[in-house]
Amino acid sequence: MTKAFPLANPSSQKGIGDDAAVIDNKDFQTVVSTDLLVEGIHFDLMYSPLKHLGYKSIVVNLSDIYAMNAIPKQVTVSIAISNRFSVEALEELYAGIQLACERYQVDLVGGDTTSSPKGLYISVTAIGQAKKEQLVYRSGAKKGDVLCVTGSLGAAYLGLQILEREKQIYLSNPGVQPDLGDKNYLIERQLKPEARKDLIQVFRQSNIVPTSMIDVSDGLASEVFHLCKQSNLGAFIEESGVPIHPDAEMQAINFGLDPITCALSGGEDYELLFTIDPNDVEKIKYLPDIYMMGEMTAAEDGVKLHTKGGNIHPITAQGWQHFKN
Repeated sequence: MTKAFPLANPSSQKGIGDDAAVIDNKDFQTVVSTDLLVEGIHFDLMYSPLKHLGYKSIVVNLSDIYAMNAIPKQVTVSIAISNRFSVEALEELYAGIQLACERYQVDLVGGDTTSSPKGLYISVTAIGQAKKEQLVYRSGAKKGDVLCVTGSLGAAYLGLQILEREKQIYLSNPGVQPDLGDKNYLIERQLKPEARKDLIQVFRQSNIVPTSMIDVSDGLASEVFHLCKQSNLGAFIEESGVPIHPDAEMQAINFGLDPITCALSGGEDYELLFTIDPNDVEKIKYLPDIYMMGEMTAAEDGVKLHTKGGNIHPITAQGWQHFKN
């Protein structure tokens, strides 16, 4: 299954086929990140196609490398799989892995496959590189820095809610076909997310190095708190600056949810949350798919949301609690 993975990066000296991979990064800093995905906790095979799952397992790891302002070059993939899965099922999983490797130009250079007493476990390690002066940490923000985010937020969470709803309907009545209607955008954001490789390239082309950065995997509010904690700061967020796709906004309302709460607490968007020096605002204000949504403040100010209605509310790490006016 892994014979069809050719090496694309010069730094990949030796890939699959020996006792260990060999990577030569010369003058670059090496960045490594690992994620473990567990069936029943991180994914549900009732609505997660194996090819999509293989693709997503790679992308979520690459997102961590991009969040360091680095470029991923290699991945290793280890899988524990129970005997309920066929060889064809494993091939589907690897087809998704290969598609992601090709799309993001990373090399699969190793891993392991073993048996599991129950279910499916996928562990991916991503290895990237960047020059020392390009690396961005969570701890580099300064008071007055502008808080920015890419893309849109909340859609993956709402896609998950749709899939869970259809699963419960199916379990109650197996004869009923899923009704996903025109929800393709929301479903794809959950099942087949993309990492923001394009924005890292934009940063390079525009000579921008963020002062701090993190990817949005656990929800915007949680990630803002991570930046604040690591940089010893607070943050002020403008609700009007938080990007929410129209499909996500409509679906939230249909579910009786507050769109901004979904954006703050949803997770799995895999967008980039970052801060820039105010002197770089002119560089970034016309760049595509980047939204300036707030400012870093003194630590004692905490993390606050300025609503569209003109009110100011504290945000918790779990997300903003909706207040009735």
